[in-house]
Amino acid sequence: MSIWNALADTDYRHAYVDAGGVRTRALQAGPEDGEHVVFLHGTSGHLEAFVRNVPEHARHYRCHAIDMLGHGYTGKPDVPQEIPAYVDHLIAYLDAVGADRAHLVGESLGGWVSAWAASEHPERVASLQLLCMGGTKVNPEVMERLKRTTTAASLEDDIELTRGRLRLLWAEWDEEFGDELTEARYAIYHRPDFQKNLPNLLALQEVEIRERNLLRPDRMARITAPTLVVWGNKNPFGDVPEAQAIAAAIPGARLEIFNECGHWPQHEQAGRYNPLSLAFLAEAR
Repeated sequence: MSIWNALADTDYRHAYVDAGGVRTRALQAGPEDGEHVVFLHGTSGHLEAFVRNVPEHARHYRCHAIDMLGHGYTGKPDVPQEIPAYVDHLIAYLDAVGADRAHLVGESLGGWVSAWAASEHPERVASLQLLCMGGTKVNPEVMERLKRTTTAASLEDDIELTRGRLRLLWAEWDEEFGDELTEARYAIYHRPDFQKNLPNLLALQEVEIRERNLLRPDRMARITAPTLVVWGNKNPFGDVPEAQAIAAAIPGARLEIFNECGHWPQHEQAGRYNPLSLAFLAEAR
């Protein structure tokens, strides 16, 4: 099974969109008059993280999985990428595709950006799904591991380092998609523009920068969009109490814990995640 064969029965478009002057890579699918659902990946990730989710969602919604600012094949301004810049890029993308409002599905960094966007632009966010969201804590050990493994996988010519970086995301290695995802990420990591941008992309792993970008309880308390928090009980970047604190801080948020699951619940347990997400979206309309 190829990551792109997963989309074989889906009418999709691999597109580049001018989002506020940033050439932005996107996977678009679903009815053009449908409600918009935007999928946002994690640190150093790319839109392929959602190939197991777009087909089912595209039966009902206009779906967009994008490479975020400075990531994948999207443009990379030569400045440290902080959360307000990611949010500005997201809003520019919504403007470019004519989406007045969108349901946001954010994994890890993508959840951080989505929650911040919901707190700043409530009129643009129809609902939130926060999948193993980061950004509520400063954990130097976790930050150093993420920085070290991403840097090594990007700057050293050894695909096993990329495979090791991906393995951090799963409770159990994905034999079906793992090799191809490794090759896709290796190709991205070894692009000159990605390597040049690496310090900017990893800026949020620096303590001082992360501190000023934290999702603090007062900000999360401002979120009015219906919110679903999904967490893996084997998430290597944050334990279950972190998820419980996030759900408690966001008014009315619902928490779902996936057992035997790491940092990519939407991929690792797509069979459970997809119907959960679709039911939530239907309620949030």
